[in-house]
Amino acid sequence: MKVVVTRQIPETGIEMLKQAGFEVVVSPKEEVLTREELKEFVKGADAILSLLTDKIDAEVLDAAGPQLKIVANYAVGYDNIKIDDCKSKNIITTNTPGVLTETVAEHTIGLLFAVAQNIPQADKYTRAGQFTCWGPKLFLGTDVRNKTIGIIGLGRIGLEMVKRLKDGFGVNFIYYDLKRNEASEKEFGVQFVSLEDLMKTSDFVSIHVPLTPETKHLVGEKEMRLMKKTAYLINTSRGAVIDEVALVKILQERVIAGAGLDVYENEPKLSEGLIQLDNVVLLPHIASASIGTRSKMSEMAAQNIVAVLSGKPPVNPIV
Repeated sequence: MKVVVTRQIPETGIEMLKQAGFEVVVSPKEEVLTREELKEFVKGADAILSLLTDKIDAEVLDAAGPQLKIVANYAVGYDNIKIDDCKSKNIITTNTPGVLTETVAEHTIGLLFAVAQNIPQADKYTRAGQFTCWGPKLFLGTDVRNKTIGIIGLGRIGLEMVKRLKDGFGVNFIYYDLKRNEASEKEFGVQFVSLEDLMKTSDFVSIHVPLTPETKHLVGEKEMRLMKKTAYLINTSRGAVIDEVALVKILQERVIAGAGLDVYENEPKLSEGLIQLDNVVLLPHIASASIGTRSKMSEMAAQNIVAVLSGKPPVNPIV
């Protein structure tokens, strides 16, 4: 059986597939395959190991052929896959949940501190030779301790942030989610609030929801204008959860103190004006980018493919 891997990923998963006896074809390109290249590349595949940069829909599935049994996404999110198209063709879809939870939570916390304490800006300033003397007002930031952090989406990653920051920094956590998590409220002392109250109350707003029709532009201009002038917005989930054009306007007008972004609405393109702003930290979608985590993602995607092509249920089916 033939397995195609649309980008170069850590070898651990590739080796698992080869050891299972499959023909494994990995894209030789470093960059994303074009639409036509993708359709040509998947021809004859029994399994597609896709990445979030690959738009998988009926057209791509048809290009692969009727023998295709599984699309294993190398990501937790799966907004790049038309799930209904896969279901209509009885093609199983899987993702890689759980393995990147702690890494993304740690990265989000790092981004939060970077934004609060002007770390990237200060690094750029120093490298440019502008540091000539210590100054009492040089790059004044804000403390994180004893602040209120609002979590939008209290799933695995949001809870990991709570565990790491609540006791050590005395942070007060509030959250908004489409589904209330009363068990976590009791265990960790987090408080459920409306989205409006969260935006008004939080010193930091951190987004951890998947991209769905319900969450697209969940945080728009209206919501951002509710935020404190001293507040920061952090996003390590999916770019389109925020109305990015509106965010540029909010940052330009200094409605909020700043933002930290690891994801963008139209990746890799950034909204006009975003890159020129000095009150935002911009990262290239690297929240899960630890060697260990990316290798585990590779292994999990491979495990799903091995299971399905061996006639067994997938380990991590997308429901």
